[in-house]
Amino acid sequence: MSFNIKNLGYLPRWVVLLLDLSFVMFAGLVTYFFLNQVDEKFFYIRSENFPFAVPLYACVNVFFFWLFRTYSGIIRHSSYIDALKLFFSQSSVLAFFAVFNFVFLVSGYQKIYLNTGIFIQAILSFCLLFFYRVVVKQVFEKYFTVSQEGPKANALIYGTDANAIAVANALKSEVPQRFKLIGFIDKKNQNNTKRILDLPILQYKRRIPVLMRLNKAEALIIADKSLNKEERSQIVDECIDYNYKVYTIPLITDWENEKEISKNIKNFEIQDLLERKPIVLDTNSISNKLRGKTVLITGAAGSIGSEIVRQVLSFDPKLIVLLDQAETPLHSLNLEIAEINSNCPVRCLVGDIRNFEYLDKKFTKYKPDVVYHAAAYKHVPLMEENPAQAIHTNVLGTKNVADLAHKHKVERFVMISTDKAVNPSSVMGASKRIAEMYVQSMHFKHQKSSDKNQTKFITTRFGNVLGSNGSVVPLFTKQIQEGGPITITHPEIIRYFMTIPEACQLVLEAGAMGNGGEIFIFDMGQPVKIIDLAKKMIRLAGYSPDKEIKIKIVGLRPGEKLYEELLNNSAKNLATHHDKIMIAQEICDEFDVVSDLVEELIIDAHLKSNDIIVSKMKRIVPEFKSMNSVFQELDS
Repeated sequence: MSFNIKNLGYLPRWVVLLLDLSFVMFAGLVTYFFLNQVDEKFFYIRSENFPFAVPLYACVNVFFFWLFRTYSGIIRHSSYIDALKLFFSQSSVLAFFAVFNFVFLVSGYQKIYLNTGIFIQAILSFCLLFFYRVVVKQVFEKYFTVSQEGPKANALIYGTDANAIAVANALKSEVPQRFKLIGFIDKKNQNNTKRILDLPILQYKRRIPVLMRLNKAEALIIADKSLNKEERSQIVDECIDYNYKVYTIPLITDWENEKEISKNIKNFEIQDLLERKPIVLDTNSISNKLRGKTVLITGAAGSIGSEIVRQVLSFDPKLIVLLDQAETPLHSLNLEIAEINSNCPVRCLVGDIRNFEYLDKKFTKYKPDVVYHAAAYKHVPLMEENPAQAIHTNVLGTKNVADLAHKHKVERFVMISTDKAVNPSSVMGASKRIAEMYVQSMHFKHQKSSDKNQTKFITTRFGNVLGSNGSVVPLFTKQIQEGGPITITHPEIIRYFMTIPEACQLVLEAGAMGNGGEIFIFDMGQPVKIIDLAKKMIRLAGYSPDKEIKIKIVGLRPGEKLYEELLNNSAKNLATHHDKIMIAQEICDEFDVVSDLVEELIIDAHLKSNDIIVSKMKRIVPEFKSMNSVFQELDS
């Protein structure tokens, strides 16, 4: 039954109103005696007017308290808005009684109140009302800060702009608190003699780890929105090299309250460091190709397909048709779309691109104008063990969709390919290269037709996508969460990386700019050494590589290369108007030749052994040389 201030709830509004009124009346009493001490002739209120003047003053204050809702705020959470309400209420009281006195004088009566007294009481009332709110707020903040259990990390905030101050305020009001803020870092070194929120502004004349060590900080929160990608990466690299935790936060201009800000403070992720400058899209061109059109997306439930769906929705298509054989992911995507989209109708088809008759019925029913073909098998080791399935899906499936696109006079067919199709070393890469050849040769064959409404067949080719299903980043994250080890196939393996939204934006751009027959390749940025990626992810998680989290080299998987390529040995690339998109000039055989070879390969995939299937693939794609695979002997 003992009293505990932590169990104290919020005061009712009528109690706050009574407290406010008490302070106002106290200010009146102080004013009365003050003026009386100055000169006995000064009467703030004459004694005979007391029964009328005091209740009137109280009632007028109550009215303006009600008008400006000064009592409706929670005292311990008072802000400058509450201060403004108090200021306006007391200013209104002052103005009311000034007019009231003037009316009495004009009417020939003696003033009820002394104007000087009204002014002094209004100032005193405002000061007392504001002061007691500040005291209550500080007492509660101090009490709860002291009483919270659990350790708090000493943290510095990088930045001194409005974004950084908002973050600091959010962290100070967070319950329970994760950080004890000890200062701000100003990269311009302009305000080192000043303070923000009673915290020092530190000079950025030394490296960040040195500043953190001198100030006994354990974490850095990057809240400076003016930093570019290179500056952020340098700061993060310096901190994780010395085992300091680094946190990031998006811009907070659109956020409504401090709770939302503190929720979004998160550890740096590898995507934050590999992310490049935002891609500038030709939205008018894309919109012209998609607005009011029916768009079919195969493999719509996959990581690439689903992102294409989200981005296509923003261009106001008439209808989106989603095709995938994975029922549960497709259902999940449909539920997600229902929450964000209310205008464009969406149809979900559970089906297999290997089934020509099924596809033909759906093309006939929905009559798509644009097709994005993202359905494919993509895991290299699995396709080494199942080459027939790679042919059925990646080659036959692509052939079915491309043939039906031509048959039903689809305006644009955009195929999603991979850098593994370049000088392929795996069954998966070779199957995608064969699909590229079929699609490209089909365009050039029908281009010679007199029909001007021929389908434009376009291929897009890019490398690894961060966060996609089965990619290394989710795998490494899971392995780190489980305490390791992180498994890497080879210490020298290098890959290009791109974020899922980046890749899909460029797919839409290439699909809109293409005239047909092109193989578009994307600027993947700088290649990344996988072992360096793993070490950086370990440090970002707060561990030490090879100490707390081991790195295990397991050897190259079947069909895996050390280095991925974006261009064939015999190919050249041409620039486009978009600096991140180029055109690969690949040698293309006649459609009849490619078609006959593909038909034979599909028949072999149904009937023949794996060796015969792969041998046929090597004849179709002479540059296909198996690596670390049982099929290497076929190269001789």
